[in-house]
Amino acid sequence: MSVQTPIIELRDITRHFGEGELIVPVLKGVDLTIHPGEFVAIMGPSGSGKSTLMNILGCLDVASAGQYLFSGRDVSKLANDDLARLRREAFGFVFQSYNLLPGISARENVEIPAIYAGLPAVERRVRAEQLLCGLGLENRLNNRPSQLSGGQQQRVSIARALMNGGQIILADEPTGALDSESSKDVMRLLVDLSRQGHTVILITHDADVANVADRQITIGDGLITSDTAGEANALPEDGAPAPAFSRNRGSSPWTDWQEAVKSAVRSLHTNLFRTALTLLGIVIGVASVITMLAIGEGAKKDVVDRISSMGSDLLLVRPGGPDQRGGRWSVTTLVPDDFKAINNIPGVLAAIPELTGSQVLRYGNRNHQAEINATSFQFPLARQWPLKEGTFFTADDEGEYASVAVLGETAAQSLFPDQSPLGEYLMVNNVLFQVIGVMAQRGASPWGQDQDDVVFVPYTTGSLRIFGQQHLRNITVAVADVENMDGVQDQVHSTLLQRHGLEDFQIRNMASLIDTVSETQNTLTWLLGSVAAISLLVGGVGVMNIMLVNVTERTREIGIRMATGARAWNILQQFLTEAWLVSAIGGLIGVVLGIVATQIVGAFGTPVYVTLLPMVLAFSCAFTTGLLFGFLPARKAANLDPVHALASE
Repeated sequence: MSVQTPIIELRDITRHFGEGELIVPVLKGVDLTIHPGEFVAIMGPSGSGKSTLMNILGCLDVASAGQYLFSGRDVSKLANDDLARLRREAFGFVFQSYNLLPGISARENVEIPAIYAGLPAVERRVRAEQLLCGLGLENRLNNRPSQLSGGQQQRVSIARALMNGGQIILADEPTGALDSESSKDVMRLLVDLSRQGHTVILITHDADVANVADRQITIGDGLITSDTAGEANALPEDGAPAPAFSRNRGSSPWTDWQEAVKSAVRSLHTNLFRTALTLLGIVIGVASVITMLAIGEGAKKDVVDRISSMGSDLLLVRPGGPDQRGGRWSVTTLVPDDFKAINNIPGVLAAIPELTGSQVLRYGNRNHQAEINATSFQFPLARQWPLKEGTFFTADDEGEYASVAVLGETAAQSLFPDQSPLGEYLMVNNVLFQVIGVMAQRGASPWGQDQDDVVFVPYTTGSLRIFGQQHLRNITVAVADVENMDGVQDQVHSTLLQRHGLEDFQIRNMASLIDTVSETQNTLTWLLGSVAAISLLVGGVGVMNIMLVNVTERTREIGIRMATGARAWNILQQFLTEAWLVSAIGGLIGVVLGIVATQIVGAFGTPVYVTLLPMVLAFSCAFTTGLLFGFLPARKAANLDPVHALASE
């Protein structure tokens, strides 16, 4: 670049605020040329427009009209990301109020511009330390701004301005908040920077401070009223040329994410109590979803297991047609010859009759009421119910109308609590039956009945001597091959229809029943999960609320980051990272708490069943909720105007 080529050139720049009748003109046609290496002081009283001019020069604000050329390139044609890159590469800002981030050390404050420039962590750390040591802060590298004096904070601000080269130093009232001695130190630093070839633009209302500069420009009422431009415009012999606009390409996506996570962790740690309250909503939501789904799955598994314990390979034939109602004939349509005919169907493992009713059992001076089941010798095979001790009655016992009985576990314990019942006689309906066996414990039925509180007798004996009837309550058909259930069901249907002449029976497929129950339980499970998911949604609203508060409280931080070269994406990414980090941590804690809560519920006897899917689902929902509810606050932060953000308190 030629010495005479200006680095900054303003042509008829105007800036106004408001619209219509409320429009307020601030700059009214400013023409200004600044060459590389100049030390320029822009003076003016409050309200003269000097700060607005500085914001336009530093690409923090855009002119309403006119042309701004930077190294010959029209700035008005640059996109927001290009403006951020220009601020990152060419400018260094020194503010009256220092604008240091309070939660990090002096060295980390200085590193901020290099983060957005993509400088590796080790290199930017070394450079930040070199700059701070060069400014006499070698003993304050790890101090936070609150632990530094005003002069020391301003030195940190100058070091930050130099981090990416700082070819143009924009100093806005750099001595305004300092004592006289610190003011002199800062001005000496700016003079030294000018001598090193940096272009220094100083904004001040103090004439004594402005006189230190080589060139003084006075602005009043939005216009330049005086300019001492002269030979001072020339580039010093040892000065540095103006920077090329595309000196670097900025940070990589991986570096962006690393820094976003570090910043998010630091921010969440700074507001630990608020973070804990935000986490609480997510934790409760995730834990509730896992616990409710576990309870629902446990109930489903319990019911299905109970039904399956009866056998999923069973067909239940009941008396009474599908459309028949009332009348004694509707429940007396099944007879013993029906199950015998079904036993001859290919594919049937066993077809057994069941004639049941409640009777009082007597043994000695003990009475106990239990269910009597008059059935076939094939009952253990059909129901897959083994014996605990003794034997089951045989086909011969059925043919001889033998008075023998096999007890369920509950009935045996009630009548024979301290002895083996085998060989003993008990009385049923004034008929003595000899106990020849005890069934293995079965537990409750799908409908909550105690399956072990039962006495099995031959159906011939039971129908004649206990119930006094031939018709059956139902016929249970065990199918040899579950894959052939439908085919066997069709054959049973056709056989009974042929025998009866009309459809006065019903056939229920246990496999279909299990599927129906499973579907019903699934609906209830998802209903429970949906109710619990409401708390997760409330937790997401809490995330949004806290993130909106964060954006409001950290508006100045956002402005500082934008002034040091952060793109809108960097700001969006930072706040999104905080949102999903809160949700992820809350989700993990919620998963652990949900598992613990499920175990506690299970310890009180409630059936629970924990699977991986609800945990993954709940965590994923928490993570997604964090992103969705964190996006609006993050976008709000990314769309903030740098000038307004910096001016916030």
